[in-house]
Amino acid sequence: MYRLTAAVLLFLLPQADAFAAECKPDALGTGRVIAVDPAEHGRIGTMQYGETLPLRDHEVVLTFDDGPLPPNTGKVLDILASECVKATFFLVGKMATEFPAFVRRAFNDGHTIANHSETHAPRIWTWPYARQEDDFAAGIASVGKALGDPEKVAPFFRFPGLGRSAELESYFAAQGFMIWSADFTGDDWTHIGARQIAARAIDRLERRGKGVLLLHDIHRVTVAALPLILAELKKRNYRVVHVVPAGPDQPKTETDAAEWVMPAPAPKPAVTRVQPAQPRVAKPAVTRLQSPTRPTVTPR
Repeated sequence: MYRLTAAVLLFLLPQADAFAAECKPDALGTGRVIAVDPAEHGRIGTMQYGETLPLRDHEVVLTFDDGPLPPNTGKVLDILASECVKATFFLVGKMATEFPAFVRRAFNDGHTIANHSETHAPRIWTWPYARQEDDFAAGIASVGKALGDPEKVAPFFRFPGLGRSAELESYFAAQGFMIWSADFTGDDWTHIGARQIAARAIDRLERRGKGVLLLHDIHRVTVAALPLILAELKKRNYRVVHVVPAGPDQPKTETDAAEWVMPAPAPKPAVTRVQPAQPRVAKPAVTRLQSPTRPTVTPR
């Protein structure tokens, strides 16, 4: 479905020097890195779970689903690189197998590589449990193979379509994986424009003050919306946080339990519709004319 010739693929892939280019002086940048231990906090994202990542006020984590798919994934990587921003990519196994160069580029650019099933089949949640488990395990293997080293793939998983089941959550917990949902989305899979996507993402972030944003690197409209989102983050003094798994070379970031709980979002301000003032015009007095009095006629 998405096959490209080797010549086209080489044309779409930027040169290695572009990856190493220094950021522009006013780049948004990545504010900090936090390392998480899936054994301690196995499910995050308030769209589905009670906890989320331990972010401070005005911090946001950028995540992208469903890729890689050229040329859009490459353009998303270019935009992130231009602002020195790091993100987490939840990759579909069959796409990673088809376009492994983009998996390697995302990793070499410093992004976190994570898993998002093998097929992302539309009806996957109607399948028998064993078949779902096989698909998810195959996706993990495919992403590791595309990257050339399974150890470079983070033990982070996002269910396709944000579905979920208790059995699969237990399965991933036993495998040492953290399940990621999100705190808000930009609705970039719906039929809306880039400005609407950016507006929804920023509005939802502003109501919470922080959180995990879900986008999709496979869509052309997301490529158009991403610079708008990053520009607004910069303008509103938000900081991007990069999330990595804790390990021997990356000790976990110390946090307390309260930091993993997201405050309730601020209510949307009520929209008051102001009607234009109408001038008060006094009604003219109505003079009622009396019928003329008939003259008294004296009979003669």
